[in-house]
Amino acid sequence: MKDGVNGVALAVFLFFFVVVTAMGFLAARWRKAENADSLDEWGLGGRSFGTWVTWFLLGGDLYTAYTFVAVPAAIYAAGAAGFFAVPYTIITYPLVFTFLPRLWSVAHKHGYVTSSDFVRGRFGSRGLSLALAVTGILATMPYIALQLVGIQAVLDVMGVGGGENANWFVKDLPLLIAFGVLAAYTYSSGLRAPALIAFVKDALIYIVIIVAIIYIPIKLGGFESIFSKAGAAFAAENPATGKPRGSLVPGADAQWSYATLALGSAMALFLYPHSVTAVLSSRSRNVIRRNTTILPLYSLMLGLLAMLGFMAIAAGVKVKNGQLAIPQLFEDMFPDWFTGVAFAAIGIGALVPAAIMSIAAANLFTRNIYKDFLKPDASPEHEAKVSKLASLLVKVGALVFVLTLDKTVAINFQLLGGIWILQTVPALVGGLFTRWPHRWALLAGWAVGMTYGTWRAYATPSATQDHFGNTNLIPLIGEKGYIGLTAFVLNVIVVIVATFALRALKAPDGVDLTRPSDYTADAGDPGVRAELPPATAGAPGGH
Repeated sequence: MKDGVNGVALAVFLFFFVVVTAMGFLAARWRKAENADSLDEWGLGGRSFGTWVTWFLLGGDLYTAYTFVAVPAAIYAAGAAGFFAVPYTIITYPLVFTFLPRLWSVAHKHGYVTSSDFVRGRFGSRGLSLALAVTGILATMPYIALQLVGIQAVLDVMGVGGGENANWFVKDLPLLIAFGVLAAYTYSSGLRAPALIAFVKDALIYIVIIVAIIYIPIKLGGFESIFSKAGAAFAAENPATGKPRGSLVPGADAQWSYATLALGSAMALFLYPHSVTAVLSSRSRNVIRRNTTILPLYSLMLGLLAMLGFMAIAAGVKVKNGQLAIPQLFEDMFPDWFTGVAFAAIGIGALVPAAIMSIAAANLFTRNIYKDFLKPDASPEHEAKVSKLASLLVKVGALVFVLTLDKTVAINFQLLGGIWILQTVPALVGGLFTRWPHRWALLAGWAVGMTYGTWRAYATPSATQDHFGNTNLIPLIGEKGYIGLTAFVLNVIVVIVATFALRALKAPDGVDLTRPSDYTADAGDPGVRAELPPATAGAPGGH
């Protein structure tokens, strides 16, 4: 690690940071509608984004700074098992092709801003809607925190912040400044800010990865040398476990864990609130369908990105915190000016998803907590104001995670987010195709899945602590597979059994505000959105 501040890299980093900050504020005027004071405009960009804007927005949303840092860090720590992220991002697109266009259509038809809006309208249950909203907010908060951790990792490697011995204010001041800028332009421009910045973010990331995958192997003697050194390093004994550190190929005992984690992660990816927000911002269902065919290009990028973990080992990178491995690799291998470009890619890669995530969480609070339970008659202007303020509070909460808690706490809660989000599948994805499950059965299944998943994750030990095992390699794996998938299966079983029982008891069902034609309508179809009364999107439904 180089001593002191890397001035050249810092200057390049600041240049790009200033550029994207200006873009963030200017985005408020980009495609601005006459009535900008509504959640449709602030929280969904006016539902006006076409194929390429949506592609960059979803890419910036799903492939975050945490992905940029954590996926190769997993490879660096334990080998090929960390590659689970590549197949799961491939599996996910055929899955979402089946339900995202339906979600877009019904949301566009009824003015739904969040997935909880749809669940409330479909099953007539504010309680179920609230459960999904709380789940989404809980899963999103630490996810935002980890974006800030990504920025902090880059700043640490650049030598900004005074080092470990500096007082907390000096050490965290750069992060506080980045947080303040993010909060300001998100408040001002809403979803348009990250949509515009995503162009710069993705361009930088592609440039850095292409250069890294060509330039670094040349410096390290080629891929044969890289894999040879990585294989030797993984064969060495891990003092904490007495077993090999990892492997270039997952062993037979890890294959079921690998497969179930990939499948469970694929099922969860597009159910996160920020993913839904990006999807609902597009102008038509065909935009969504086209994006599911071209977004796998990011999976190619992810596969190349994961290779950096092997390169870090071959380059002799030694860090106590695996999340610093790739930033340190860049500083060691690249000229200072290009190190600045790489760090800017990671930093901006944190700002884009953090902005979308805070907007998505704020929309959930405003629509499904504040309006449903506190102020049902809130006007569109009032909704937008509340959501803007809520987005600030969400960012403050994420900042508290970063500044006051051990980083592993935020990571563990983010890993729990995958388990939690999976428990929304029966109500959200299932509801797009059938209304057979009873609303109370869905709520019961959600509660069982959440309880079991959280308990089982907490009870899984690691080599160094009593809880949340394997968080550095494959998060929250039980003895027979991914805990999130097991919890989901229990959830589904409870939903089926409870539905039969409740229907036999003739328990009251909620009112379905949707019609079959709502799920296939496109933006150009007659009557879409035009026939919707303003109050429908906020209609409380039933309990």
